[in-house]
Formats: sequence, C-alpha cells, structure tokens
Amino acid sequence: MTLECKICGVSDVKILNFIVNHKFPPKFIGFIVNYPKSKRFVEINKLKDLININKKKSKFVAVLVKPSDEILEKIQFLKFDYYQIYDCTPEEIKYIKKKYNKKIISAITVESKLDLKNYKDFLPFSEIILFDSKGYEKSLGFDHNLLKDIPNNFKKMVAGNIKIHDILNLKNKEYIIDVSGALEDSSGKKSVNKIDQFLIEVNKA
Repeated sequence: MTLECKICGVSDVKILNFIVNHKFPPKFIGFIVNYPKSKRFVEINKLKDLININKKKSKFVAVLVKPSDEILEKIQFLKFDYYQIYDCTPEEIKYIKKKYNKKIISAITVESKLDLKNYKDFLPFSEIILFDSKGYEKSLGFDHNLLKDIPNNFKKMVAGNIKIHDILNLKNKEYIIDVSGALEDSSGKKSVNKIDQFLIEVNKA
C-alpha cells in the first residue's frame, strides 16, 4: 500500500506552489479557514487568492473548527475537495456534508482511550476519520499506540505533532500521515527544505 500524506497549515503561495509541483506531491493539502488562534490561519480574502491555482495531483482541505453558517457560505464555491471538521456533532457534520456536497474528514481529538469510543458515530458520512491531539494550534502529540485496536475497514488519518523520523514507525500502519509543525523552521514558517525531505521520505516508505 502506498503511504499517503497531508501537509497542513499552508498559508504562503510560494510554499503552496512548491508543494503542488513537487515530484512526490502530497495527497492532501490543508488550510486553516476559521481558527484565528492558529498562526497558520488564513483570512478569507487571502485564502481565495491563495488556493486559486492548479492543484494538480493534490486535494485541497478546508480545516474548520465548529464552523458557522456564515463561514460555510463564504467558502462553499472555493476549490476545496474536503472539509476537515472539529468540534461538531455527527448530526452537524452530516448536515454540512449534505448541504455543501463536500467530502468529509471528521476529526476525533484524542487524549485517552475514552476519546475513541464515539468514532463509529461519524463513519456513515465521513470519507476519512482523523485522529488528532487536543492541542489544535499548539502542535501537541498523543500516544498513537491508543489506535492499535482501531479496525482497518475505513480510511484513517493520524496527526498530533508527528515528526519526519516518525514515518518509519507509521509506514506499516494503514494511516494517512498529517503533518504541520514538523515542517516549519524556528520562525514558525513552512520550510521548503523540510517539506522536500518529508515528501521524499514518505515516497521511500
């Protein structure tokens, strides 16, 4: 099975062009749409210009935390293939999927095994289930061993402060790897060199 990945928190057009034109582009590229607490947040007017490019082989993902009707109306015609949604009930996400006709990545935030018990409620309308930390903008991790008993009969994405060297530990799992902070330099900006290294390592794996 080919290892798939997502680069999240892209906010710069030069970085985005580098990613989509890479010889091993990621399957998914994520943009922080409505969460200003994140340093990776992109204002709606900038977002429109940023993603108005040829996506080539990658899929664009709108990362949304408890999205309001107002923000969903503003982005409904932008070039997003998936909505990645945090902090919504299954009923709310099901409604969003039906109304806006987007593929869904339902985010389950994990701190302990108890947090995993409700993931099945999101399966009927989710193309992917994302298991992430509760850190949100803080790039916190969680113990990925908590996922060992999760079955392989649906598509799973895993995030939570994953580093480039973690790829070796995750390559034999049926996960899509979601990375953000590990691809940034000391100033908090995405690094071309780190992105290049990451995509090459994913391709090797």
